Amino acid sequence: MKQLKKLISYPLSVLFYIFFFLTLFVFHPIQWVSLKLGGYDAHKKSVDLFNFMLLRCLNILGTKYDVENPYKLPTDRPCIFVANHQGMYDIPPIIWHFREQHPKFVSKKELGKGIPSISFNLRHGGSILIDRKDSKQALSAIMGFAKYLNENNRSAVIFPEGTRSRTGAPKRFAVQGLQLLFKKMPEATIVPITINNSWKLFRYGNFPMGIGTHLKFKVHEPIPVKSDLPENLVAKVERIITADII
Repeated sequence: MKQLKKLISYPLSVLFYIFFFLTLFVFHPIQWVSLKLGGYDAHKKSVDLFNFMLLRCLNILGTKYDVENPYKLPTDRPCIFVANHQGMYDIPPIIWHFREQHPKFVSKKELGKGIPSISFNLRHGGSILIDRKDSKQALSAIMGFAKYLNENNRSAVIFPEGTRSRTGAPKRFAVQGLQLLFKKMPEATIVPITINNSWKLFRYGNFPMGIGTHLKFKVHEPIPVKSDLPENLVAKVERIITADII
């Protein structure tokens, strides 16, 4: 059965990549025009639609999504979404399902160039690009990021593991950047999210893609940043997220 699924995944992966790259190239000029003519709001709508279309591309592989969120998340103040990281396709569901909170990402600098649509959004949509080898630059960028989020009522998305898990097993959280965000955003609300199964899309590597994957996003009870010390909050959030990783 496993061999049959892998065999079927080859033609479906080819079809997926055709539509995936078509979506990247089509939405790059759409984003550019939206930003130049309509500013932030128009650009954000184009990014939301872009990520909705990426989800539809993944449906070609039989991918399903389940976002469990029984909470009404605030829109009148920033949120800090904190999640484990299992693959690049963790991102489109977060952008689409939490679009009312204006999610912006802490990303590695390498993603800031060379990828149509994605690099453009990271450079111009309010996210930040950090050099993971230069902690001074990274912390300085995060401080400026927090200021931008506070002033514009935007939300942060951070994957404290730093790099994605290839097997789904959780990695230790890097705490410095997260603690700094908590210190600089005292009025924000922390939203812990546990992501499961997205690593299975890469069970064979980048080609073929895994098929029939059921991605699950579980939103845990939001936590006000001012409810505890930053170091205590980081430990608490890590425990909450990792406890539900399958």
